[in-house]
Parts: sequence; structure tokens; C-alpha cells
Amino acid sequence: MLLVAPMKKLCLMVLASMMLAWPASAMDSALRAGLLKLDPQTRLEQRCDAEVLDRISHDDRKFKADRVVAYAFATPEMGTDAIRSPGAAFRSKGQWYRLKFKCQTAPDHMQVLQLRYRIGDEIPQSDWTKYNLYD
Repeated sequence: MLLVAPMKKLCLMVLASMMLAWPASAMDSALRAGLLKLDPQTRLEQRCDAEVLDRISHDDRKFKADRVVAYAFATPEMGTDAIRSPGAAFRSKGQWYRLKFKCQTAPDHMQVLQLRYRIGDEIPQSDWTKYNLYD
């Protein structure tokens, strides 16, 4: 998302205030420590992956998301502080589902500022090997 500087600052302030209303899923100290050891691009991807899993499980109780593969069907588009993954997949209760998501983080990639996602169809088990998905 490209915004001119004043508009970007306003949007970040609005997003930050919205995040205060969101029930925080506390990032445990082990995850935080692990993320801090990663290079910035890997940290961005891993932080967004963790956030999308938490949000899916929180937003729809029928899912208990435990894995995400951001590149299952398409290569993610990486920005400095954002990732767009139009061809992702996530696993819940042993079953894989298609997923699209966009995630923007703070410059240190430790705080998610914005996340939008859309859950797609269930992926047949016969396709799992083709897309490097596993039990």
C-alpha cells in the first residue's frame, strides 16, 4: 500500500488505535526471542504467518490453525514492511485450506499494524503432495 507521508502517518495512527481494541494475543517470550534472531525479511514473513494463524483461530472457532505455507500456490510479494500472499494455505485440525493475506508490520517487523485475509476452499488431500503440504 503506497501512501503519501502525511496520509501514511494518519493511517498508522488509526490502525494503532484499532489495534488497542483488538484482543491481543500475547506473543510469548520464546517467539519474540526467536523472531529477533532472524534476518529482517524472514522475520517479516514469520511474524505475519504467526499473526494470520492467531487471527484465523480467533475469528472463527471452527478453525484451529497451526501451520501456514505462504508460497503454496503462488510466490508471496515482499515489500520492506509488508507481505502479500495471494496463494497461501493453512492447516487446521489436519486439513489444509486455501488462503490469501496481506500483512503490514512496523519497521522492526515485531508488531503487525494491519492484516487482511480471506479463507478459501478446502484443499483435497490428493493435492497435498503437489503443493508441498503435509500432515
